[in-house]
Amino acid sequence: MESIEFIDSHTAGEPTRVVIAGGPTLGSGSLGERMGVMRTEFDHFRRSVVLEPRGSQAVVGALLCEPTDASCDAAVIFFNNTGYLGMCGHGTIGLAVTLNYLGRVGLGTSRIETTVGVVTAELLSTNRVAIQNVPAFRFRNQVEVSVPGVGNLVGDIAWGGNWFYLVKESPIPLSEANIPALTQASWATLRELQKQGITGADATSIDHVEFFGPPSTTEDQSGDPHATSSPNRHGSRVTVANSRNFVMCPGGAYDRSPCGTGTSAKLACLAADGELEPGETWIQQGILRSSFEASYQTLADGRVLPTIIGEAFVTAEGRLLIDPADPFRHGIIADPNQ
Repeated sequence: MESIEFIDSHTAGEPTRVVIAGGPTLGSGSLGERMGVMRTEFDHFRRSVVLEPRGSQAVVGALLCEPTDASCDAAVIFFNNTGYLGMCGHGTIGLAVTLNYLGRVGLGTSRIETTVGVVTAELLSTNRVAIQNVPAFRFRNQVEVSVPGVGNLVGDIAWGGNWFYLVKESPIPLSEANIPALTQASWATLRELQKQGITGADATSIDHVEFFGPPSTTEDQSGDPHATSSPNRHGSRVTVANSRNFVMCPGGAYDRSPCGTGTSAKLACLAADGELEPGETWIQQGILRSSFEASYQTLADGRVLPTIIGEAFVTAEGRLLIDPADPFRHGIIADPNQ
């Protein structure tokens, strides 16, 4: 019986499952090389951890690894229901809170190695984390795409740790009631981008679609300290946000949080358009009305260095058991194209 030890958390509603023991042996190469080994030789491990019956469509996995950079406190390989992620903003916030829960890091700044570069995570409190992401930039501006059943969309292509197509005006109003319609529209958009050969730099596939609209003015569950009122009887607050988003992730699952890498990509677009100054705060609200606080610094090469602040909470710890007789021991595989 195979056993995998894990800690679960959620960041602004989006779950992260950190594997702390029982992972595959990936060798001693670079983190990117080790992710390649996992993809080609141990993809069944990814499926076992995040797919049903042990996981769900929304779970993002994070395999703790030994860093190759001696200055780093930890290294991580992120993965989801369909494959692997270069960087995951909400996952890094969840990882920092998990490492603190395990007693591996204290309050203050830690360095975390990812497959796309080193990020820092400053634990501001037990649950609140500021991550300084990898540099973000806008690759193409105002790219038009005609999506059957959705309409003509105009969006930017930007990198924030993953590749995004960011649509400033959502074709569907952003509300919880519209999540099924938003999911269908954003997935159709992602497939159309692939069909038309619209990519990020170096012909890299765009794997996230992000719709934007005005923020909700109703109560959210963020507990953000920049809220405009005291907590009500439910413990929720009214938060002043700059915009609301809906993010489609690769594999057909929407991001329950405002998406850390997506917010980083948004910062790059705002900076390029002169709509947000360095150091100025941008509050990004997600589809569930939870929020991230974001700002950036400008780098000499024109890219921006994003900082994303959010909250995560540990929700479970335990062991996943993989019985060799279980026909679904490596997950239930569903084709999102069907």
